[in-house]
Amino acid sequence: MQRSQQAFAAAQQLIPGGVNSPVRAFKSVGGTPRFIDRAEGPYIFDIDGNRYIDYVLSWGPMILGHAQHEVVAAIQQQAAKGTSYGAPTELETELAQLICDLVP
Repeated sequence: MQRSQQAFAAAQQLIPGGVNSPVRAFKSVGGTPRFIDRAEGPYIFDIDGNRYIDYVLSWGPMILGHAQHEVVAAIQQQAAKGTSYGAPTELETELAQLICDLVP
């Protein structure tokens, strides 16, 4: 955990509280926040090389797990077309229809 402690100390010099969300400061549970290096499937790995089961899953958006191959491929395919247009797209209409169909 030495690298996470060093990373937290450096972050505290630049970011109020050393993190960008109060819950990430670990103040309610004590200790030093784990600085994450990568994630795959249900696991996250900190910069010290420790592996953890990610029960939080980014508070819901990662329900399929991290770096799911199909999700990564879909993101890459769409990002290759551009990432932000500032204008409407057919995809947002398709998404709106899907949401309307799924939500009573």
